[in-house]
Amino acid sequence: MVSPIDPKAIEELRAMNPGDDSFLRELIQIYLEDSPQRIAEIESSLEQGDALTLTRAAHSLKGSSSNFGAAQLRAISEKIERLGRDGNLGGVPAQLPELKLEFEGVKTALEALFPAS
Repeated sequence: MVSPIDPKAIEELRAMNPGDDSFLRELIQIYLEDSPQRIAEIESSLEQGDALTLTRAAHSLKGSSSNFGAAQLRAISEKIERLGRDGNLGGVPAQLPELKLEFEGVKTALEALFPAS
């Protein structure tokens, strides 16, 4: 199975603080806390017909996912961002199951980097 995150991206983040994984752990923790909030924001702004908030949340998720080399999650987020920017909210619901499924895969892969002791 292919990892939903790019090992090279993880190594680049790890190299920012060589020999100390606490920085990488912190980045992962922030991402894993923030991303579900962005996904919830996409859903709630979709329900409210708020294209601006939806676009912003998708953009944020796209950027943070890109940092971890989560290319597929980044691509889905980008697609949602584009739909929001174009005011095409009707196209967003079809993307949500894939977005959530891909995030779960990314989350599992990131959590596997630092198994709970």
